[in-house]
Amino acid sequence: MRILILGGTSFVGRAIVDAARETSADVTLFGRGRTGSELFPDVPRRLGDRDTGDYAALRDGAWDAVVDVSGYVPRHVRQACDALRDRVGRYLFISSNAVYRPGSGPGSDEDAPRLPAERDTEQIGADTYGPLKVACEDDLVARFGRRATIVRPGVVAGPYDNQELFTYWVRRAARGGRVALPGRPGQPVQVVDSRDLARLVLRLLADDRPGAYNAVGPAEPVTMAGLIETCADVAGTRVEIVPVPAESLPSFPLVRPDPVWELTFQRSAARAREAGMPATPLSVTAADVLAWDRERGLPPLEVGLSPEEEDRLLAGA
Repeated sequence: MRILILGGTSFVGRAIVDAARETSADVTLFGRGRTGSELFPDVPRRLGDRDTGDYAALRDGAWDAVVDVSGYVPRHVRQACDALRDRVGRYLFISSNAVYRPGSGPGSDEDAPRLPAERDTEQIGADTYGPLKVACEDDLVARFGRRATIVRPGVVAGPYDNQELFTYWVRRAARGGRVALPGRPGQPVQVVDSRDLARLVLRLLADDRPGAYNAVGPAEPVTMAGLIETCADVAGTRVEIVPVPAESLPSFPLVRPDPVWELTFQRSAARAREAGMPATPLSVTAADVLAWDRERGLPPLEVGLSPEEEDRLLAGA
């Protein structure tokens, strides 16, 4: 299978390229060449810039499928569709669970209500990310119809994580001791291994499946306490979880202080599982993330608390 990947050198895209190469697919990458230029030296690259609408490098060639990992605003998708419509078979778009309206109950599937599409801005933020992805989905389906496939990941975990939400807890649990949790220990949480997501993408392409698929964690979500304790078990440490007021840290990795937003961690992955998405055990994902994090030297994280900040917070708990 000939696969064109828009993006492909950062986290999710990297996992998809690895999975595609395992299947002996003929992969071509398209991007600006600024990230991961040292990766996959034997994979052909076409250089262009989606922000400026530069798709000149894709004027020739044909592929069985395109995987769009780097489309964040509807213009990106429209322009890619126009550049590729007659030269690709299937267009698979990596969307997000952020497209859904908050409040759908536990077990909600791909037919849950989505947010209104956003077309009046290309500024990506907490309030616009989901609506922009909705517009991307709509524009893709309008152009490709049954040749469109949409994958909606939740929180993704795995080696090379550039979001750090799961990596924070893996690293924190590995230190052991008293762990500050600005939320409920019993809060449900779903994470999906990046490699499971990648294998789902390849399976959908191989089977030529249209439609939308939730790429989320297991049907029975673990709790925040269970996730932290699993990470500690993998690291061989012991932890004591200390709940602290959520209002002291309104934004924190994987924590959803609002019960309505907790429901984002209780979605159904039944359609994706039926299509062939594997289910890597959380302990395996945690062990692989810990090994990768240590190998890269435990650089500072952009999320969560530093040890010093946590000590100060725990002192008042």
